[in-house]
Amino acid sequence: MKVLQLIDSLEVGGAERVAVNIANALSTKIEGSYLCATRVEGLLKDSLDESVNFLFLNKNRTFDIKAILKFSKYIKEEGIDIIHAHSSSFFLATTIRVFNRNIKVVWHDHYGNSEFLQNRKFKILRICSSYFNHIFTVNKALEQWAIENLKTNSVSYLPNFAVINNEVRETILDGEEEKRIICLANLREQKDHLTLLKAFKKVIEKHSDWSLHLVGKDFADTYSKMIKTYILDENLNHHVFVYATKSDTLHILSQSTIGVLASKSEGLPLALLEYGLAKLPVIATRVGECLEVIKNNYNGVLVRSENPEELSKTLIEYIENKELRDKYAFRYHEHIQSNYTEAAQIKTILKVYNNICH
Repeated sequence: MKVLQLIDSLEVGGAERVAVNIANALSTKIEGSYLCATRVEGLLKDSLDESVNFLFLNKNRTFDIKAILKFSKYIKEEGIDIIHAHSSSFFLATTIRVFNRNIKVVWHDHYGNSEFLQNRKFKILRICSSYFNHIFTVNKALEQWAIENLKTNSVSYLPNFAVINNEVRETILDGEEEKRIICLANLREQKDHLTLLKAFKKVIEKHSDWSLHLVGKDFADTYSKMIKTYILDENLNHHVFVYATKSDTLHILSQSTIGVLASKSEGLPLALLEYGLAKLPVIATRVGECLEVIKNNYNGVLVRSENPEELSKTLIEYIENKELRDKYAFRYHEHIQSNYTEAAQIKTILKVYNNICH
């Protein structure tokens, strides 16, 4: 069996990391594991295992005939059996499927605004979905939505899994050791950094020696400017540090004390799983599959979204109770190791691949 993961870019993000993780994991399980980045390469290219075959299309627009023909030729020459398309790359996968009925298409839905599915535009997706052999979703809400709105008969929820490799040690976090709060999240509105900043402002009124570290892609857009303006206007620039995209996740987390996500909406965030692998105590909002991953007041704490008061109170409780932090962190690490590992999810993926190929 030969399977190709299809993704728009290899910049650091949740869907991109999943595509790389699956391609790497499959490289020792099947005849050929491939990954194609259609529009942009990126930092995650360095995370690809040497045994994964890589193709970059440099696709510039939706109907880039040159890129489509190049991709089609590659699929035929390599004898690819399955295209596992992630997020918006479903359109290119469908195009190839229309002209080659032997190709099987699996679509992986990473839609981040699953709390606001009523606003999702999906006319083209619905048409393309009749060509999908299976759909994986990153949370149960998306699974139900796909069953109700798309034309694919086979749909299932597939929990993300995190892999932290021994990476380079480049990033040195500012602030005092043992007093750092980390938020791994691209600067997108759904991640709601503003609520986190409002909560942290209350935290440093009591604990001015603590710092907050925001690590994620900066899109240099209106949201990014709003976050940076708030940091300056509220005189938080000596306590809050923004790092943009980084690849040395393990090294960053090893310097951190508390892991937090303040999202308005989520699928199953990889950051939350990575916090667990790094043995951090965690706080997240009650959205998406965060409720499934964190057992509230047992291995972490869940708070209401867009509620800086509740978030600040929880952060302060963690800061003032190291014993609680350590207890939750231990339990959370054990939970992630037992339920969100590579082995279990790859077994599920391979079962789907085998079913659609026979």
